[in-house]
Amino acid sequence: MLQHPQIDPVALQIGPLAIHWYGLTYLAAFALFFWLGRLRLRHQPYASITQPRPWLPRDVEDILFLGVVGVVAGGRLGYCLFYQPAYYLQHPLEVFYVWQGGMSFHGGLIGVMVAQLWYARSRGRPFMQVMDFVAPCVPTGLAAGRLGNFINGELWGRVADPSLPWGMVFRGAGDAPRHPSQVYQFLLEGLLLFVLLWLYARQPRKTGQVSGMFLLGYGVFRFIAEFFREPDAHLGLLSLGLSMGQWLCLPMIVGGIGLWWWSGRRA
Repeated sequence: MLQHPQIDPVALQIGPLAIHWYGLTYLAAFALFFWLGRLRLRHQPYASITQPRPWLPRDVEDILFLGVVGVVAGGRLGYCLFYQPAYYLQHPLEVFYVWQGGMSFHGGLIGVMVAQLWYARSRGRPFMQVMDFVAPCVPTGLAAGRLGNFINGELWGRVADPSLPWGMVFRGAGDAPRHPSQVYQFLLEGLLLFVLLWLYARQPRKTGQVSGMFLLGYGVFRFIAEFFREPDAHLGLLSLGLSMGQWLCLPMIVGGIGLWWWSGRRA
């Protein structure tokens, strides 16, 4: 079995200023989105759109800024509502204690969608056109976040068979080897989803189909990875032996299939 490398969560200390690895992964996620968004401007249909106005680099900047606001606000509220609603109803001010940790991808996704809906309406662009632009640029950011989880030794996997060559002992998780589920998610919902979605989006698609494939792809990959990830201690496994993450993925899978089918039937 392997021992999780005990990496100092502080990447750089300059006097009282501490720069954490997790913060650097967020910066990497935003930088990758900006770079990929600039590339998307050269792809069809965005390179040919002229109405209500052409897509320009400043659109990527605006989308990124609103996306950051949406993912932080939505991620935090989603965690509070989905994972510990009773606690935060009793301690409402702690909803704002983001430094204590606790973010939900599914909440962040809703936050991003709300932010991009505002952007689309303020710019007179179709909402699904905006979401199709955003979707292929997201998985690399998810990969960066999972890398941060691994560096911090958090969100580890379930106990693995001792014969598993890459079984890993995490500090604070006992002496049993566990699945490095952060790496699984890095590979599945990060790198693999990015490659598949990027290639899919390079071909002519009906508006909304790229977004539908993102919902479907993430939902399926996250659902699979959750079988190897230790469920939240205060929740455990829920109905049918599924985790909260898996239950939250089911609407994404159904919604992704429905959006893809509906978009394909539109003129």
